[in-house]
Amino acid sequence: MTIKLKKDMPYHKVEVDLTGPEGNAFCLLGMAKRWAKDLGLEWKPIQLDAMSGDYNHLLSVLDSHFGEYVDFIR
Repeated sequence: MTIKLKKDMPYHKVEVDLTGPEGNAFCLLGMAKRWAKDLGLEWKPIQLDAMSGDYNHLLSVLDSHFGEYVDFIR
């Protein structure tokens, strides 16, 4: 058995499969709300921007805010 330190472990992004149930716009908004809370971001401006356009705009907004931590897969 090997004990590893968290700081030495490679970071793995969360993967969201947009072709499955997680790709639903409301599901994406729910996940994004949790991510914003976890990262200490103010949710309301992100939500308003994400909901101000079509599905592709939603993905663009979420990617701009959370793309460093999440991969969206089509």
